[in-house]
Amino acid sequence: MVTDRSDAELKRILDDAVLFRGLTASEFEASLALARPVSFRRGEFLFHQGERATAFYVIVEGQVRLVQLTAEGHQMTIRYVGPGGSVGVIVVLIESTYPLAAEGVAPGRALRWDATAAADLLQRFPRLALNGLQLVAGRFRHVQRRYQELATERVERRVARALLRLARQTGRRTAAGVLLDLPLSRQDLGEMTGTTLYTVSRILSAWEEDGLIQAKREQVIIVDTHGLVVIAEDLPE
Repeated sequence: MVTDRSDAELKRILDDAVLFRGLTASEFEASLALARPVSFRRGEFLFHQGERATAFYVIVEGQVRLVQLTAEGHQMTIRYVGPGGSVGVIVVLIESTYPLAAEGVAPGRALRWDATAAADLLQRFPRLALNGLQLVAGRFRHVQRRYQELATERVERRVARALLRLARQTGRRTAAGVLLDLPLSRQDLGEMTGTTLYTVSRILSAWEEDGLIQAKREQVIIVDTHGLVVIAEDLPE
């Protein structure tokens, strides 16, 4: 057993990962047998931008942040990945370099498949190859949507959409509302939405006054989900 989680729980997590979706029991066992467990701390990197892609990961516990450095040396937060999410799959399959870095934002664990194991699994199980194509298509659609948002939507909509995406990925219901269960700074949110720290701070402060959210230094609670949806979808008040 590669981790102390049960086979059933690991299968549930891997089923949430597009690459392993729909595998038979024997295919799942063969895939799991080639995985190696790794743990990470907050601030620790699974891989760095520009390194040769030698492995891909599926997150089992915790959260990682995908960040990219621009040619000018600015850091951009691309997205967050939690349990069931995969990182590094595409570049491993095409034997490339990592185009971004994966940093732990909370202590967690992942399963790691090296490039040789990935190639072996794809050759043995056609379902994995098909899932790999679906994964590439899904990432492409995601990039298209992000570019469209940055080019055409006002900044309040972009910030609202980002918070709602994170709520779907990491949200945990509490007495106060939906807690985004990861450390999230205003700088991170600005990088994700293509705006400045000042603008994000102004928007969050206004939304807090309106009762939509509660915001602390690295924590956001969505108090009025419907109110954020109204902003994100530009619906009439």
